[in-house]
Amino acid sequence: MVSRPLIAQGYSLAEEVANSISHGIGLVFGIVGLVLLLVQAVDTNASAMAITSYSLYGGSMILLFLASTLYHAIPHQRAKIWLKKFDHCAIYLLIAGTYTPFLLVGLNSPLSRGLMIVIWSLALLGILFKLTIAHRFKVLSLVTYLTMGWLSLIVVYQ
Repeated sequence: MVSRPLIAQGYSLAEEVANSISHGIGLVFGIVGLVLLLVQAVDTNASAMAITSYSLYGGSMILLFLASTLYHAIPHQRAKIWLKKFDHCAIYLLIAGTYTPFLLVGLNSPLSRGLMIVIWSLALLGILFKLTIAHRFKVLSLVTYLTMGWLSLIVVYQ
């Protein structure tokens, strides 16, 4: 018996279940990882900026796995439309969240702080775009994700 797709993307029921489970496991590991990271940061007297950076990183990872788990777990068509947007918005947050400790704690230079502003601005603009007109410009989302990802080359040799 072949599983019937739930929505236009063509995910079968088995694929949706597998995605829900694997992303749910990622969510649990993300929560545990963030707690351990913050405990370690506090134990080593990390700065407030470091703890904030780690929190943004861990929080963005948790949000991404939560969004993805819900998107794949809930079959309701109308909810799925919004959950897909939530999932895609969370990608912007994870890219920016991943940069945050690297730029503010690891490098902490005027250039890295400037790049932080650019990255988070792109993330917020990307989210606004996703929630409003993304359906008209599908390639632009990919270009924005890739641009944000490759911006690290600006500071890689610092």
